[in-house]
Amino acid sequence: MKRRPELLSPAGDFERFEAALRFGADAVYLAGSSFGMRAGPQNFPEEDLIKAVKKAHEKGVKIYLTLNTLPRNSEIPLLPGFIEMTANAGVDAYIAADIGTMAYCKKYAPSVPLHVSTQAGIVNYLTANEFYNMGAERIVTARELSLSEIAEIRAKTPKELQIECFVHGSMCMSFSGRCLLSNYLTGRDANRGECAQPCRWQYALMEKTREGRYFPVNEEEDGTYILNSEDMCMIEHIPELIDAGIDSFKIEGRAKSAYYTAVITNAYRAAIDTYMSSESGSFVLPEWILDEVRKVSYRDYCTGFYFDSPHEKANISFEGGYRREWDVTAVVENCSDGFIYCEQRNKFFKGDLLESLEPGKKPQTFTAEELFDENGEPIDSTPRAMMKFKIRSDLKFAPGTILRKQNTK
Repeated sequence: MKRRPELLSPAGDFERFEAALRFGADAVYLAGSSFGMRAGPQNFPEEDLIKAVKKAHEKGVKIYLTLNTLPRNSEIPLLPGFIEMTANAGVDAYIAADIGTMAYCKKYAPSVPLHVSTQAGIVNYLTANEFYNMGAERIVTARELSLSEIAEIRAKTPKELQIECFVHGSMCMSFSGRCLLSNYLTGRDANRGECAQPCRWQYALMEKTREGRYFPVNEEEDGTYILNSEDMCMIEHIPELIDAGIDSFKIEGRAKSAYYTAVITNAYRAAIDTYMSSESGSFVLPEWILDEVRKVSYRDYCTGFYFDSPHEKANISFEGGYRREWDVTAVVENCSDGFIYCEQRNKFFKGDLLESLEPGKKPQTFTAEELFDENGEPIDSTPRAMMKFKIRSDLKFAPGTILRKQNTK
């Protein structure tokens, strides 16, 4: 019998949380108001956290709270109260990297499971076993491991210890995210959730006696991106991930948009379900699922280090920026009386070809031949942010369906 993996999606705020929930996540990882490795997003203050946990549990979805910063001395007195508050909110696990933080989780919230963050840099079964002996129920492996190394960890650790791995999203150029580049260049500490991502910046070479004269490291006009990693995408390798013993498939992206969360969660949900329903040896992903991962902002994709070690294939992206080939146009509120009632997200025009993003379904394309404002007056475009409008169509979409169009720029 096939073993079904957990699909774990990111949420940087309530909108992204709702996208993960709607599009098929089994669990969502997010941060409270402190101690999370993404300080940029809004995250979840106490009231929002309580609301999110309640809503997730009603749908049978788990909430994992990130406590994975490396706190300084001044922050330690704040930990007990924060841990107790989030435990009372009902979170299903803590994700921690710091041994002291783990000890406090066990002391102040002993009934909440402990997951060891990728920040801990777990690369062998000895370390995995020691974390298990310390009370961890799950480890998140370092992203630098191959599938065969993960399989060996699985074989040499208790079956009760779960293994979680990143399967999609941005990759840090530093080992397990332990980077000081942001701190050095901007004063923003990456290990406390404030990374400015200077590895994505353009760089050139300058000789110290020739100040202001910059020489590209390669022949490109804009310099080089020698620190800039490609994005990981393992959607075509669901069977190999499961066979290696991975229990939870983690999508990176708490700082990314709700649309990104929706698309990538939906794609991996569909891929996992397709694999689970396929006959042995006959797994082939439909083309529409493969296409989905390129309908968000992304860099060139690679398979991380699952099949190639870092020194053999560095996965450097030489483009620097993201590709963005699709724009969200609207969100469907309801469909009735021959109309699709929507709320605008980006301007589009009458006659544009639109495509739906609906949980678990192949996208449908249709032409917006007739548009009307909320008063029923014909319009040629949707120029106002968040405006209500309707499209004449007999198509039926569930509330919350996203409409998008291909970017022709």
